[in-house]
Amino acid sequence: MSHLACGIVGLPNVGKSTLFNALTRVGAASSNYPFCTIDPNVGVVEVKDPRLGVLSNFSGSEKIIYASMQFVDIAGLVKGASKGEGLGNQFLSHIRETDAIVHVVRCFESEDIVHVEGRVHPIDDIETINLELMLSDLQTCQNITTRLEKQARGNKELLPTIQLMERLRDHLSNSLPLRSLELNSEELDLLKPFDFLTRKKVLYAANVLEHDLPSMENEYVQQVRDYAAGEGNSVVAICAKIEAEIAELESDEQDDFLASLGLEETGLTRLVHASYDMLGLISFLTTGEKETRAWTIPIGTTASEAAGKIHTDIQKGFIRAEVVSYQDMVHYKGRNGAKEAGKLRAEGRDYIVQDGDVMLFLHN
Repeated sequence: MSHLACGIVGLPNVGKSTLFNALTRVGAASSNYPFCTIDPNVGVVEVKDPRLGVLSNFSGSEKIIYASMQFVDIAGLVKGASKGEGLGNQFLSHIRETDAIVHVVRCFESEDIVHVEGRVHPIDDIETINLELMLSDLQTCQNITTRLEKQARGNKELLPTIQLMERLRDHLSNSLPLRSLELNSEELDLLKPFDFLTRKKVLYAANVLEHDLPSMENEYVQQVRDYAAGEGNSVVAICAKIEAEIAELESDEQDDFLASLGLEETGLTRLVHASYDMLGLISFLTTGEKETRAWTIPIGTTASEAAGKIHTDIQKGFIRAEVVSYQDMVHYKGRNGAKEAGKLRAEGRDYIVQDGDVMLFLHN
């Protein structure tokens, strides 16, 4: 199963590695995930979902399997990365392979932690990294155009792609990321084979210090919120130092520690859920004696496509899906109660699956 991946980026000394280490310590469920050890800077994290525990109690499930996401720690980008400064090109290629970007921004003053530019200015930090990503995309545009122009001498069908690359280049030259460029459906199709960094969605993780708890608000965080709102992106305020401490605790101790800080859930939980939302993902649920499980699908997935997430044979032999909403499962205390109350629906292959649908697929 391929995991959806978010690349974690940020300048050096912003708390990126602290955050990544906390994330992966929480998500080090290596028994379930054979990929955990492929690469030291990749971590698989469970998307905690309290609904699974409730369903598991109804079904007497042997185990619970949460949805999961992959986080990739991209080493600190620096000014000039697009020209290969630091290990720039290598890091940029790592970002290219992810589905979205989590951009960690320093929103605190500290004499103990040196800022790479000598001062704390979150918007400058964001723009330093955005500029490197835009410069890299400009270079990608140039490379694609050069290659296609050679091929187009014998193939006029490539001309629309070349013209589109010119549009992208003009947009990037005005210091604008490609996600802010309006594209029609034909242009989006032409872009599919190419991985542009500034087309990816961004979630800003505003890193604060302990004295900003529990609100996690300060003037720097507000600056990041205003900037993100202008782009249509989201912000999660987080204290990486506290997250690292929480990750060291047993789960029953974590709740007490959070309560002592005036917090209801960890910042990591909020970050993972926000990443999930950013990628336009929902979960449908299955439950039985063997396991209760969340399955990740994009919004708009049909019942037959959802069946294919479990097994291609179920999709091929799809007859119908028996669907109960999570709310009805809880209200009527399980599938049988929901069925007796007339809340179990038989849906065909084109039914659009909703978040929290508890599904049973009937197939040949």
